[in-house]
Amino acid sequence: MHIELLLLIFSALFFASILAEKAGSRFGMPALLLFLAVGMFFGDDGLGVHFDNIETAHMIGTVALCIILFSGGLDTKVGDIKPVLGPGITLATLGVLITALVTGVVLYFVGGRRLGIDLMLCLLLAATMSSTDSASVFSILRGRGLNLKHNLRPTLELESGANDPMAYVLTLTFITLSMQGGNPDWGSALLMLVTQLVVGAVSGWLLGKGLVWCVNRINMDNAALYPLLVMAGSFFVFAVTYYIRGNSFLAVYIAGLVVGNSKFVHRRSTRNFFDGITWLSQLSMFLTLGLLVNPSELKEVLVPGLIISFVMIFVSRPLSVFLSMAPFRSYTFKDRLFVSWVGLRGAVPIIFAILCRASGVPHSEVMFNIVFLCTLVSLVVQGTSLPLVARWLGVSEAPEPEQQRPQEFDIEFPEEIKSTSSEIEITDEMLKHGHRLMDLCMPEKTLAIMVKRDENYFVPTGKTVLHRGDRLMVLTDNKEALETTLKALGAVPKEQPEEPRRKWWHIFIEDED
Repeated sequence: MHIELLLLIFSALFFASILAEKAGSRFGMPALLLFLAVGMFFGDDGLGVHFDNIETAHMIGTVALCIILFSGGLDTKVGDIKPVLGPGITLATLGVLITALVTGVVLYFVGGRRLGIDLMLCLLLAATMSSTDSASVFSILRGRGLNLKHNLRPTLELESGANDPMAYVLTLTFITLSMQGGNPDWGSALLMLVTQLVVGAVSGWLLGKGLVWCVNRINMDNAALYPLLVMAGSFFVFAVTYYIRGNSFLAVYIAGLVVGNSKFVHRRSTRNFFDGITWLSQLSMFLTLGLLVNPSELKEVLVPGLIISFVMIFVSRPLSVFLSMAPFRSYTFKDRLFVSWVGLRGAVPIIFAILCRASGVPHSEVMFNIVFLCTLVSLVVQGTSLPLVARWLGVSEAPEPEQQRPQEFDIEFPEEIKSTSSEIEITDEMLKHGHRLMDLCMPEKTLAIMVKRDENYFVPTGKTVLHRGDRLMVLTDNKEALETTLKALGAVPKEQPEEPRRKWWHIFIEDED
């Protein structure tokens, strides 16, 4: 294939996915589901783009998952997860184990024996789908702006970010046991599970600390290289942990936590970089997996796939959640019901199913199609209904008014500066008592730092004469006092503050806390 044609196909795929995400956010559809749909539309059964390279798909999925997990840890504050550390880790370990065992046993007695699939393969199929998908959970909870009560959001994000390692270890364990035939070595399997988790956790913490030290000690003239250095460090953590027999997925997530909660140079630009590269990773991963499957093949597994989906959504997931969260009394019955419903499957189960195919497991092709179908069902049924279920159970709060970033001033402050920057458009109402900056009577601890007039920017003084239409950027550590002053100056409506803001004034507040 010519490189020009390859670039044309890739660009068309990405453009279609971006448009799909835009449409999905408008109509309440998970973007990741639409990425899969775009891949399937362009595949063999659609426009005819042929892709069946399992090794390439596994490589793309593994790299993307490495970036997604590291970015998830990078954006997670330790202060947020400390109160939910117990339930989050319990769900990520014991919950995954219960989900896999219950689902596997039910599958065996419902249809496994009739189809000639032994218990070990049923447990393997259940293990591939035993974890909630971090990409799906992060995308839907953060993208849809759900404000959840009772620390539910950090609980769900911690679980989804930390449970992939347990599912991965279980998948590897059952692959090994299924390949051993009738004499599985359960002792070796248990030892491998414990070793993977312990080595992965220690490796992630130590290498994360080393990455922070390295970033702060290396002095590079080009600041754009620092985010790339951190990304290279995440790959290094993943690879080194693999070679020392630890769990790479757990290690890279913990390394992200360590780095994200440490002080290092160019922290803001690094996080912005990972926001973009994580979105690109999700898009690439789901597009690749969508291209890999043929919708016509899903007809053969429609009935077993729907049965497994029903079992996981309404039986094994709720059972694992209620058993795992039983010791934690701070969560209400409705809280547990909602956590049960957020059992989203995504790319991770499909990647684990690809691992089964690459390992030569019997019936792995059928297992792959079943996992793919169950993922589609989960994203359609659970992913689209999360806001509705949250409101129905009463675990969501009214969303806070969306805070817009300043439009005319592309300035960012370090996170250590606990301040609020505001952009104000000067109006005739504000100039009634004088045209100089000092006549605006700004509150204490508020500093006017820049003015934009037409296409020119300059730093004002107290005697600077302001004109209607000027854009004024102010910095304050007292947001409430600033808003009160702006109301008095006429920058916001006085009579009916609850009514939508008028077109002739604009104020954009960016909270840097």
